[in-house]
Amino acid sequence: MIIDLPSTTTGAVSKKLIQLRDDVGAMALGRVLTLIVVCTEAEIDAAIDVANDASRQHPCRVICVVTANARGSTRLDAQIRVGGDAGASEVVVFRLYGQLTKHGRAVVIPLLLPDSPIVAWWPSDAPANPSADPIGAMASRRITDAGAVKRPHAALAARASSYSPGDTDLAWSRVTLWRGRLAASLDHAPYESVTAATVVGAGDSPSALLLAAWLENELKCPVTLAKARSGSGIISVRLERKSGNIDLVRPEGNTATLEQPGQPLRRIALPHRSDAECLADELRRLDADEVYADALVRGMPKLSRRRSTTASQAVAAGEAPRA
Repeated sequence: MIIDLPSTTTGAVSKKLIQLRDDVGAMALGRVLTLIVVCTEAEIDAAIDVANDASRQHPCRVICVVTANARGSTRLDAQIRVGGDAGASEVVVFRLYGQLTKHGRAVVIPLLLPDSPIVAWWPSDAPANPSADPIGAMASRRITDAGAVKRPHAALAARASSYSPGDTDLAWSRVTLWRGRLAASLDHAPYESVTAATVVGAGDSPSALLLAAWLENELKCPVTLAKARSGSGIISVRLERKSGNIDLVRPEGNTATLEQPGQPLRRIALPHRSDAECLADELRRLDADEVYADALVRGMPKLSRRRSTTASQAVAAGEAPRA
């Protein structure tokens, strides 16, 4: 069910939600958080779809703040989505016009669920300092997506310089399965230190950069980020040890190969994660992610001082597996 409320007020929207609750049932009970989505008109439909999918694991009230025409007359248009159009959540879309575009925080405050956490999500362009943004300052968790902007590596560098506990990025969530597989591969004999590592990934992939930064910080060894063609994502990781290399390779598709000394070649599931899966992961924990912070703030600066190389050069030098 979709209800449009043109030229309205937040008070009228709140009353309409109460009326719908009486008519439809206890749709707001069991909501565990308020998710504020700050996006453009072009992003709104895709953002709502992702939020609705994520809400099936974390029922919430989704408030979308859309900056419309800042030069027009001051006006607030609202839309309420419930039932099949809202997944396991209830969705309120605010379109701000005129001077109201500068006061998104004031618009959303009356619709926040009482005594529940607030999460802010920017599907693409985000403030330079999310924790200092008026909406971000209200949130205990602030989610950005460096993979959705034109200069992802620059975006991550900006996130590192302005990092505050509670910040996170969907580019980090996309490497969760890679991190799990690599950690598990080191959890077997022989228990040797990794002497060097190489990550092969697209030059425009913030996830490849974060994975390499995580390895740099956790393994305390030199890590090389070898750049592959744009759009290819993460292709492979090689961990060098005295007994032999550990190679995790996923050139394409959702299946990877894992090669370890003394063990047969294994084919394992390593699927590409959807935005909804990544968002649901980030909604699962509302405290600070210290591992992400270490990779972003401590690991990335070390990587920036490493020599630059390409995927083909790394393979030719024996530093990376052939995909």
